[in-house]
Amino acid sequence: MNILFVCTGNTCRSPMAEAILHHKNIDGIDVRSAGVFAMNGQDPSYNALQVLKEQSIEHKKKARMLTENDIDWATYILTMTLGHKEAVIKQFPNASNKTFTLKEFVNGEHGDITDPYGGSLEIYRKTYHELYSLINHLVQKLYPND
Repeated sequence: MNILFVCTGNTCRSPMAEAILHHKNIDGIDVRSAGVFAMNGQDPSYNALQVLKEQSIEHKKKARMLTENDIDWATYILTMTLGHKEAVIKQFPNASNKTFTLKEFVNGEHGDITDPYGGSLEIYRKTYHELYSLINHLVQKLYPND
C-alpha cells in the first residue's frame, strides 16, 4: 500500500506526516510526501525538523512538487486541507477516487490540519500531535485487526 501525503510547499505538514508514518515501520506500507506548490529541493522547515527530532524521528528528504508519477504510485492521496484535495483533483482528475483529506479519510470529519508555517515551535508541536493522532487512526483503519 502506497500512501502519499500532500500539502502546499512540502516543508511542514506533509513531511511531518510522512516521517511519522515511516517511523512506524509498518510492513506493506510505503509512504511519500509532495506539495502542490513545492519548490523542488527546499529543506523542510527548521521547526518541523526540531519537532521530529524531539520525538526521535529522523527526516532527511527535500521538498518536491507533486507529479503524475506520484499520482500513479499512490494507493491513497491524503491531503492536509480541502484546498489541497481540490488542487490535486483539478490537476490530476484521474486521482479523484483515491484523494481525500486526512481527516475525511480517517474519521469522516471535515476540516483542515493547522498550517504551522512561520509559527512558533509550540504551533509546530500542536500540528505534530494532531498529525500523530490522525496517523494512529489511519493505521487502525487500514489494519483493523492488528
